[in-house]
Amino acid sequence: MKKGSIFIIAGLICFLLAGVPWAQAQGDGKGKTIAYDLKTLETLKGIVVAAPKPTPKGGIPERAQLTLKTPQETLTVYLGPGWFLEKQAMKIGNLDQIQVTGSRILVQGQPALLAGEVRKGEQVLKLRDEQGQPLWRGVRQR
Repeated sequence: MKKGSIFIIAGLICFLLAGVPWAQAQGDGKGKTIAYDLKTLETLKGIVVAAPKPTPKGGIPERAQLTLKTPQETLTVYLGPGWFLEKQAMKIGNLDQIQVTGSRILVQGQPALLAGEVRKGEQVLKLRDEQGQPLWRGVRQR
C-alpha cells in the first residue's frame, strides 16, 4: 500500500509541475512554443468581458487568463498562475476597464497577449520584470 501511495504522490507532483513551463511560454497548438518577447510589447485598453476564475478549493492550480474587448478586437490575455494572481491585492472582474502591457502572440491563429503589467485605475499589477521574466518565478505556492 505504501508503494502505491508513493507513486500517486509522485504522479501528482509531476502533474502539478507540468504547468510550470507555461510561466514563460505558451504553445500555439501546433507544438511550437511562444515566448514572451520584448520586441512585440504593446499596450491595450479595453473592457474585461471574461474575468479570471479563482482556483476551486482543493482544485488543480491553473493559469489565470481573461478576455479583453478593445475597440479593435477581442483577445485572450494570459496573466500567470492562478495561485500567484490570487495573492495579489488587485482583483479583476467582468466589465472592469483595464490597460494591459504585454507581448503580442498568436495562439491557434487567434490574437492573444502574454501580460507583463495590468493597470486598473490607480492600481498596478506587475506580472513580469523589465526583462520579461515572470515575477512568480522562484515564489513558492502555498
